[in-house]
Parts: sequence; C-alpha cells; structure tokens
Amino acid sequence: MQRLVLVSLAAVAAVTVLVTARSPLLAQGATSTAGSAPPPAAKIAFISSQEILRNTPGYAVAESTYRKELQASQSEVQKLQQQLDSAVQAFDQQSIVLSPAARQTKQKDLQAMQQRIEQRGNELQARLQQREQELLGPLRARINSVLQGIRAEMNYSLILDADAGGGLIAALDPALNITTRVLQRLSRAQ
Repeated sequence: MQRLVLVSLAAVAAVTVLVTARSPLLAQGATSTAGSAPPPAAKIAFISSQEILRNTPGYAVAESTYRKELQASQSEVQKLQQQLDSAVQAFDQQSIVLSPAARQTKQKDLQAMQQRIEQRGNELQARLQQREQELLGPLRARINSVLQGIRAEMNYSLILDADAGGGLIAALDPALNITTRVLQRLSRAQ
C-alpha cells in the first residue's frame, strides 16, 4: 500500500512537471520574473523491478534459501494441523462415552492445542518475513544504490517501476526502459 502511494505521488509530480514545462501559461505563472525561460522538461525512465531482482547476482541463492525455510515452516504447520485433526477425530469417537465434565475438559484441550498451532504459525510467518528481509535487504539496497547512481548520472527526474501495482502505467516507450543498464551496472559491481 505504501509503495502504491509513493508511486502515485511520483506520477502526479511527474505529470505536474511535464504540464508546467509544456504549458506557456503555467510556465509563466510558475516563474517569478517575466521573460524567464520555462523550466526544462522532466527526464523520465522506467525499470522492471522484478526482472532486475531476478537477475541480480546473489538472488538465486537467497531465493533458494528462503524457499527451503518456507517449505520447512509449511511442513511443521502441516504436522501440527494433522495432530490436531487426529485429536479432534479421536475426541469425536470418544465423546459419546465421556462424561460431560470430561468432554468439556477435552474440548478445552483441543481449543488450547488449536491456539498453540495458530501462535506457532504466526511465529513462523514473522520469522519468514524477517528472513526475507535479511536475505533480500542487501540486494534491494544495492539495486537502489545503482538506480540512484544512474538517475543522477543520466539526470533523470523520475524513474518509474513498470511492475508496481495499481495499473498506474498504461503504455511505455521502450526507449525509456533502463532495466538493462541497471542489470549491467549490478553485474559489474559484483
């Protein structure tokens, strides 16, 4: 959600810069002295962040490590769920012969077991999110550093992400795509 808001704000800013730069009336109103030259047009490029991330050196190892840890977590949760299912099934079969007090005790035990499973699932999910940040954080920081360098070097006002959600970009000029340049710079930096 935060990324969508940032991309939306960037797009609005880019459109405002472009409109101001191309409209003589708005450009005159935006300058403080009469007869001043209009501001230069904004220079814009775009990238495919997914392609960049997939092709960044070190990503394959990070993804493989994450997938292994994800599978281990999923297996643990499945085992716990199977234990709960077995306990519920046993309770269903025994409930006819149990006294009301024993039945109530068993139900409380099953509820406690379910809560422990949910708590463990939440712990594993939080751990996976932390692990993803540990594995991909340095890659993202390196990508961002390269993007900032290219932006400054090429004097871009704005670099959009074609993979960003929200359908913000309807059509793009392929000449504005700097994904390959970013990938080349990342591979040289490795």
